[in-house]
Amino acid sequence: MLTVADYLAQPHVPPDRRVWYGSHPDQFGDLYVPDTEQPIPVVILIHGGCWQAVYDLAPLGECCAALRTAGYAVWSLEYRRLGNGGGWPHTFHDVAAGADHVRELAQEYPLDLCRVIVVGHSAGGHLALWLAARPKLPSTSLLYTTDPLPIRSVVALAAVADLEQGITATGCGAACADLIDDEPQRYAEASPHALLPLGVPHRHIVGSDDRIVPPTYLAAFVAAACTAGDDAHLSMVPHCGHFELTTPHSAAWPAVMEAIKAGGEGSCAPAAN
Repeated sequence: MLTVADYLAQPHVPPDRRVWYGSHPDQFGDLYVPDTEQPIPVVILIHGGCWQAVYDLAPLGECCAALRTAGYAVWSLEYRRLGNGGGWPHTFHDVAAGADHVRELAQEYPLDLCRVIVVGHSAGGHLALWLAARPKLPSTSLLYTTDPLPIRSVVALAAVADLEQGITATGCGAACADLIDDEPQRYAEASPHALLPLGVPHRHIVGSDDRIVPPTYLAAFVAAACTAGDDAHLSMVPHCGHFELTTPHSAAWPAVMEAIKAGGEGSCAPAAN
């Protein structure tokens, strides 16, 4: 199985363009766009790393290139993280602003805003699920934004989907509480589990041997989502750990591509939030 060192050693694949959506050095996204004039489905990709500043989007370059080859425009988001100005509420503000910036990108590229899929890995999976749920936030919330970009579906790769349980059940541990400044009342606005039902389909993939985000933890979240009325599904990849899910040459990659393809199927109409 791949280690953290293997993940960090992924080959660098430069984007077609780096675009800033804000003034902070980490408020940018890397854009990978297929060479076509036809409407292109969009993958908003959010990296993990327990929301820590030491981990950035660079290891996902090969993943982005593989998705571009498969016909997707990829908007790989960077954002402020714990240790560089992130945490509550800035990490959430950044991811929301970065996602909404897809509308600006669509003025320059033939992006299909009817088919926007958010894919997130680990802590990035938490943020991907949260993006889908944010239309439910009350206008009084610090995380509230008007007219959020509609999300068709979420593909969550070993996602830290329940912040409260994640403290003891995942390898991110105390970072789950640090993200909200250890203020328990904030789980209601920041944790996907507390925001169920999310209102869009979400497909979860996890390795059977993942020790950072265990399959049992995700099974409990998906069961709760289905009970709440969501279209949610969990796939477990045998003999797979945490980092294979973002590695195009791994045995887990076909399952990831299948979930992304399924998430973009259907008529050209934004999913209801």
